[in-house]
Amino acid sequence: MQPAKPAAARPVVRQSAAREPDSGVPCPSCGTLNQPGRKFCRRCATRLDAPEPVAALPWWRTRWPFRRRVRIGGSGRWGRRLLALLVVVALVVAGFLLLPAGRGVVEDVRDKLGDASAISPSNATASASVPGHPAAAAIDSLTNRYWGAPALGASVTFTFERPFRLVDLVVHTGPSADPGAFRREARPTRVDLVVTSADGTEHTQQVSLNDKPGPQTIATGISDVVTVRLVLREAAGLSSGRHLAVGEVEFFKRS
Repeated sequence: MQPAKPAAARPVVRQSAAREPDSGVPCPSCGTLNQPGRKFCRRCATRLDAPEPVAALPWWRTRWPFRRRVRIGGSGRWGRRLLALLVVVALVVAGFLLLPAGRGVVEDVRDKLGDASAISPSNATASASVPGHPAAAAIDSLTNRYWGAPALGASVTFTFERPFRLVDLVVHTGPSADPGAFRREARPTRVDLVVTSADGTEHTQQVSLNDKPGPQTIATGISDVVTVRLVLREAAGLSSGRHLAVGEVEFFKRS
């Protein structure tokens, strides 16, 4: 038989000789008093100088560019204020620049979604007319009567009593809607459309017309219209002894 191995003596728990302090900082977790200057509890190691909770920021302070950031040499408050001011100025400038374009887009959409109704001019005058074919014949709702112009460059002006939104106009060229009589006189194939608004602004548009009988629609989309003038620039079938014929001009407003 071999001798048994010696067993080590078990450690004996001894009470600390240190005296419990009568005063000090109580632990927020276990309540044990700790000597001043300690950072952690001597019993449960809880931090004694825990920072106070920081109040939550309002929601708008969490959005850029108002989000708070720690910067070296300052909090960046003036930088954020300057950036916010620049953003406001940029929005104001963009509003002034884009407002007319945006308004035009809205009006065009309303023209397409809304209905149009006919409107008649209160008067029609021409810079020149051939005998028997006055300017008033272009707005009498008859396509077998027409305004006759002696030469290119002549114009006809239509006047309206009240300003309105001109959605489009319809032009009938030639002396008659009948295909057999359509080519008896010259027909305009290109005109200048000059629309005047109530504030005196003129909108000029070059319009090409097909040399065939029937209505031809010209989209405009101009607000506060008071007068419309057609200036004849080019024509088909113009020769000696023949004049230009405009059978009918119709106007449509947004209803």
